Amino acid sequence: MELHEKIELAVKWISESKKLVVFTGAGISTHSGLPDYRGPDGVWTRREKNLPPPKSVPWNQVKPNAAHYAVVELLKLGKLDYVISQNVDGLHAKSGIPFEMLAELHGNRHFMKCLNCNTKFSFTEVGWDKNIWGNGYLTDTPHKDQPKCPKCNGRLVSSIVNFNDPLPADELNEAIRRSIDSDVFFVIGSSLVVYPAAELPLYAKQNGAKLIILNRGEIPPRYNPDLRFNEDIINVLPPIVEKLKELEKK
Repeated sequence: MELHEKIELAVKWISESKKLVVFTGAGISTHSGLPDYRGPDGVWTRREKNLPPPKSVPWNQVKPNAAHYAVVELLKLGKLDYVISQNVDGLHAKSGIPFEMLAELHGNRHFMKCLNCNTKFSFTEVGWDKNIWGNGYLTDTPHKDQPKCPKCNGRLVSSIVNFNDPLPADELNEAIRRSIDSDVFFVIGSSLVVYPAAELPLYAKQNGAKLIILNRGEIPPRYNPDLRFNEDIINVLPPIVEKLKELEKK
């Protein structure tokens, strides 16, 4: 199938969808200057070749790109039910996706959360100085005088999920529920090898959703998507959204 035909089919499915879930991995942020992990020049790919890490834009200069804003346009068109992301860059939230429509399964580098009430705060909001109290990871030893949750006085930790840390139960459970309820599940920029997040497309497909995968690189054969894009995300996602907008005008 030619690219324009695949785009037209994706547009048809999304336009008819009532429960579209978008699932993103590191690939959606490469046009913001951040490297992916398992792409041709990804972090893990280069490490396996004994090469230095790929260059990256400084965090204070990282901004959402056209792909992030295309997801926001899906929201504005009333076509988006939920976003599930494996990324910690916070670019979906920066682009305009509200937290109540977003599961950041691996956390957000710009936010802390309370272990008691699960409320999220920026580091600035709670007065957390990394030079004094460190990164605030779950596995770090707490300092006696470190800031506490303004709401309930609970312990604050970085929302980032490091290796061997548990995923946030509330966001994971909501992501599972939304995946099961979805009728179109759109994977963007993920190689689908990190679990348990990689199970979510299967929950969707097993419950009748059409599975679309947009990723430059191999994916495990078990997913067997209904529609597969191997092209650059920028050449697929924004055109899909533009065609959806044209349909809405008719």
